[in-house]
Amino acid sequence: MRFLGIGDTCDLGALYGRLVEDGHDVRVSIAEPLARGTMAGLVPQTEDWRAELDWVREAGPDGIILFENVAKGRGAVQDELRAEGFNVIGGSAFGDRLEKDRAYAQGVLARIGLKVAGVWDFEAAEPALAFLAERPGRYVLKFSGEGFGASDNYVGRLRDGRDVAAMIRARLLGRSEGARFILMEYLEGVEMGVGAYFDGECFLEPACLDWEHKRFFPGDMGELTGEMGTVVTYDRTGRFFERTLARMAPILRENGYLGYINLNTIVNDRGIWPLEFTCRFGYPGFAILDPLQETSWAELFRAMVTRSGTPFRTRRGFAVGIVLTTPPFPYMRREVEAPVGLPVLFDGELTDADRRHFHHGEIGLDPSGSLVTSGIYGWTAVVTGTGATIAEARVEAYRLADRVLVPDMRYRRDIGEKLIAGQLAQVEALGLLDPPAA
Repeated sequence: MRFLGIGDTCDLGALYGRLVEDGHDVRVSIAEPLARGTMAGLVPQTEDWRAELDWVREAGPDGIILFENVAKGRGAVQDELRAEGFNVIGGSAFGDRLEKDRAYAQGVLARIGLKVAGVWDFEAAEPALAFLAERPGRYVLKFSGEGFGASDNYVGRLRDGRDVAAMIRARLLGRSEGARFILMEYLEGVEMGVGAYFDGECFLEPACLDWEHKRFFPGDMGELTGEMGTVVTYDRTGRFFERTLARMAPILRENGYLGYINLNTIVNDRGIWPLEFTCRFGYPGFAILDPLQETSWAELFRAMVTRSGTPFRTRRGFAVGIVLTTPPFPYMRREVEAPVGLPVLFDGELTDADRRHFHHGEIGLDPSGSLVTSGIYGWTAVVTGTGATIAEARVEAYRLADRVLVPDMRYRRDIGEKLIAGQLAQVEALGLLDPPAA
């Protein structure tokens, strides 16, 4: 098969690597010049993805285009390419809006019957500050549109909202350009997500459940990052899926969506509260799902674009993923000066099983053929472990992580601890999981 990857920073590098290992032809377009060292020497790159469209079309149903992100109007580009007869997996213009326009997404969720928290939409600092003065409380500040990342959001801690007001002043007052943002009612509970692949007509089941760890440091301290580690499973997911993401199927079908989609939520004794959508492959979610998917990526993608109804095969148990980072993470090299080209070494030889659980992030080959760090973020690699329980999967993941040697590497050592200590039992007690298998 032929795969053309399109994105800014080669976010799907590990996935492209799997496809190459399985004997498929892959070409990747990386728009960001500082990211072109990512997967260098491991996956072929192309300067102009549009020049590769004939190459994709020649493969017929075996030619597939993969879009990585929702930035720069790429959802609309995907819609156009589908209209021209190309097989495109990623999202759609509608998906872009669901992810980027937070107030709009909450309205969609309310219309399909889900409970939603209080949300107030703003386009300037002053009205939001006046709102907080009139309605003091604990809120979450989230930005909409282009130019903002996970680290720009802020989860309020003070019950009178003074810290959120201070953040708005610091980030927005005096800005030459406006910014859309929401204030969302803060909700206590367990944060968890549900995700699935949508083939343009229906979801491929089973869905997955995930528990992300977004803060930079153990104990959920420090900056909000994209993600530092995650626990995922395909087991016992049907009940939660049917009550949440499954309800989106008619809307996704109507709006031409084709790709992976995830809905993040808070659950508590008052119900399930949706927070936000990820309308693309999740990073590092796709890599952490990889060892639980018996269906290969190529088989999965073929089933999606042909709507063949081919069964989606998964493995039992849990996967734990740990993100291994180097400076300047969680910032960019444009903001913080940090070296690239650091050696990526291993304590002992990696077995085939180890390699299956080592997922390249911002890594490439130097002229001598050695693995080195690359890219713009310092998002170096992801390691995974699997097991019948979270505890077993966690042991395997950390066993491999401790064998990866990169100068100045850091990662959280508490991935999955809160779930083991009681959060998973809370979810179970709320009746949100399918009954255990006999």
